[in-house]
Amino acid sequence: MTPERQEANGIAARSHFRPQIALIGFALMAVLCPPVAPPGLAPVFAATTERVVTNRYSGLAIEGFDPLAYFVDHRPELGLPEFEAAQGGAVWRFRNEGNRASFVAHPDVYGPQFGGYDPVDLARGVTVAGSPMFWLIAGDRLYLFGREETRDAFAANPAPYAKEAKARWPSLEDQLAQ
Repeated sequence: MTPERQEANGIAARSHFRPQIALIGFALMAVLCPPVAPPGLAPVFAATTERVVTNRYSGLAIEGFDPLAYFVDHRPELGLPEFEAAQGGAVWRFRNEGNRASFVAHPDVYGPQFGGYDPVDLARGVTVAGSPMFWLIAGDRLYLFGREETRDAFAANPAPYAKEAKARWPSLEDQLAQ
């Protein structure tokens, strides 16, 4: 074999292993340096520091969903910027003036219980923000949940979770920012 051919074979053999080395390098990076959530997208299990669950950039409570829509339309509906109200340190949006007026008159009735925190996690002693997409009306009150699994557990037997969450809420609420 000529020296040129030997050199070409050596280069080919070495370049054949380079993708494998890169793959091993990426695998090591994934294990040693796990990805971090981008700003504004907190992990689902993160504790929060607000008394009412709000978007930290917009200040909107429950991501701008109308809390009365859960009662009236039986589904989450986004509120509109022209129908806003400030309550509890957050800005709430509504689909119409009637929903806004009802909420302002009775925020404790129509607002999500425990400021929008997951009652199952509150019963465990931690504050996990509820999602407007995982919701349930139980006992004429709106509850938001951080995960579908906690909503399903609550729906199967709400009384013990609600009782324990209610008992723990005052101390947990005191720990949240004012």
